[in-house]
Amino acid sequence: MVHVEFAPSLRRHVDCAPQQVVPGTLREVLETALRAAPELAHYVFDDQRAVRKHVAVFVNRQMVQDRVALNQALVAGDKVLVVQALSGG
Repeated sequence: MVHVEFAPSLRRHVDCAPQQVVPGTLREVLETALRAAPELAHYVFDDQRAVRKHVAVFVNRQMVQDRVALNQALVAGDKVLVVQALSGG
């Protein structure tokens, strides 16, 4: 299984416990995990189903650069973390 977790900065909008989902592409894994909290998808994806610019997705601690296709293959044991990219001063 692939472990998917949404950071507290996103869970404050819609609570979503960490998910264990079947391996597949990154898009498939994210879509499956978001079924547990469909309202959270609006915070993660834009209207074209690309990852929003203020959201960062990490696979095994490496930031994903492709925000559109999300076709990276994930295997059992991989860990996905979705965080809201915050800025300030």
